[in-house]
Amino acid sequence: MSAWLYLFLAGLFEIGWPVGFKMASNADGRLSFLWIAFSAISMAASGVLLYLSQRTIPIGTAYIVWTGIGGVGTVLIGILFFGDSASLLRLFFLFVVIAGLIGLKIVT
Repeated sequence: MSAWLYLFLAGLFEIGWPVGFKMASNADGRLSFLWIAFSAISMAASGVLLYLSQRTIPIGTAYIVWTGIGGVGTVLIGILFFGDSASLLRLFFLFVVIAGLIGLKIVT
């Protein structure tokens, strides 16, 4: 598998743990525990995939792309599913982050 695919998947799993914590904070009892377990599994998978991607991709590029995918994805899920603000200024700066991630991929 390609290092960039590992990195992309790591970024997707990076989205999983804050979403799991958000769901756990809204759940009760056993369901809350399951969402926390989901978060822990997402963290572990994200970390392993980041490790695999860094065999080829420079550490700085891998780290910023990983956190960028996680951050942008989490913001979008917040907007789509949790009623977070979708103001034009917020969306503009989200686009700036995405442009930076694409730029790093192009120059690496």
